[in-house]
Amino acid sequence: MSFILTFLGKGGTGRTTVAIAAAKQFALQGQRTLLVGQDPGPAFGLLLGASVGATPQEIGANLSAVHLQSTALMESSWEELKRQEAQYLRTPILKAVYGQELGILPGMDGALALNALREFDGSGKYEVIVYDGAGDLSTLRMLGMPEIATWYFRRFRKVVADSDLWKAVSPFVQPVAAAVLNVNWSGDLFDQPAMQQSNNLMERGKAAVNDPSRVAAYLVTTQDAAAIATAKYLWGSAQQVGLTVGGVILNQSSDGSAIAPEFAPLPVTALPNYPGQDWQPLIEALPDFTQASQAPRAIAVNIAERKVALFLPGFDKTQVKLIQSGPEVTVEAGDQRRNIALPPELSGRQVTGAKFQDSFLIISF
Repeated sequence: MSFILTFLGKGGTGRTTVAIAAAKQFALQGQRTLLVGQDPGPAFGLLLGASVGATPQEIGANLSAVHLQSTALMESSWEELKRQEAQYLRTPILKAVYGQELGILPGMDGALALNALREFDGSGKYEVIVYDGAGDLSTLRMLGMPEIATWYFRRFRKVVADSDLWKAVSPFVQPVAAAVLNVNWSGDLFDQPAMQQSNNLMERGKAAVNDPSRVAAYLVTTQDAAAIATAKYLWGSAQQVGLTVGGVILNQSSDGSAIAPEFAPLPVTALPNYPGQDWQPLIEALPDFTQASQAPRAIAVNIAERKVALFLPGFDKTQVKLIQSGPEVTVEAGDQRRNIALPPELSGRQVTGAKFQDSFLIISF
C-alpha cells in the first residue's frame, strides 16, 4: 500500500510546483515515488522538465511520473467493463462497442482518475503517490466517491428490501436474473458477488481516505486574501469527505507567521519562490508530510456522552446545516454533504441538540 498525498488550493498558488518538489523530496529519501499529474495542459511537463506520457515512466532515481489522459483511461476501463460483463452475463451486449468510440462525459474524469490511483496503489510498485489534481472541490468530490457510493449501497439496499414492490416482484426477478447471469442466483440481490465486490472496493477506498497514514492533503496558498479564503474553505470541505489536512504551505514567502492564526492549529510552512533552476531550496523547506496524522481528525465520537463532534474549519454556523431523516444524520457545509456513519450505540437515536462552537459542530443524541 502507498501513502497518497495531494494538495488543495486556489489556482495560481503553485500547487503543481509544490507537488513536484514533494515528489522529489520523497524520492531523495529513498522512497519509490510516483508523481501523478492530471492537468490536460502542458504546464505539468514544462515544470517537471520532462516529457511524461499516459503510462508511468522513470524520470529519476526512485521517481516515476505519469500524466493522466482521460481518453486512455476510458479505453482501459471499458475493456475491463467488457471483461466483467462477459463474466456475469450469458449474452454480453457491450462486446461490439469499443472504448475508442466513447466520449468523456462531465464528471467522468474524476472517477477515471480515482480508479487509476487505486490501480497504482494496488500495484505494489510505489511507496508514495503524489497526486497533482485540480486541487479544488472536484478533487474532494473525487476522493469522497467511495463514501458516497457506500451510502447509496447501504441506504438503497434497505429501501429496496423494505418496499412492497420488491417483495412482490422478487420471486419473478430471481429466476429471470439467474437465467441471464453466469452465477447461481439465491437470496438477496445485494448479496450477489458483483454487487458485494463493488461495495467492498468502495469500503476499502473510504477507509483509506479516512486514514491519514494512507491519504492526506496539504493546503497551498499565497499571501493573497482570496487564496487564503479559498484554502480555508477547502480545509473545511475536506472534513466533509473525511480527508485529513496535515498543514499549510505558504508559497512564495519567507515567513508564515502572519497567516498562522488563520489556520491554527495546523502548522504553516513558508516556501521560497522557485527561480526555475534549482529544486533543492524548495525540497529542503518542505515539511515532513508523514506527520499529517498529527492534525485534527474530521470527526470524534464520544459514546459515553452520546456526542459527535465534526471539525468544520473555514465555516460559520450560518453555513452549516444538520439534517436527520430516519436513521441517517447528514451535515451540509458549503457545497458538501456528509452522511455520518454512527456507531451502533448511537445509530437510530434522535438528535437532541446541536451547536457550532470553535469550528466544531457538536451533535448530541
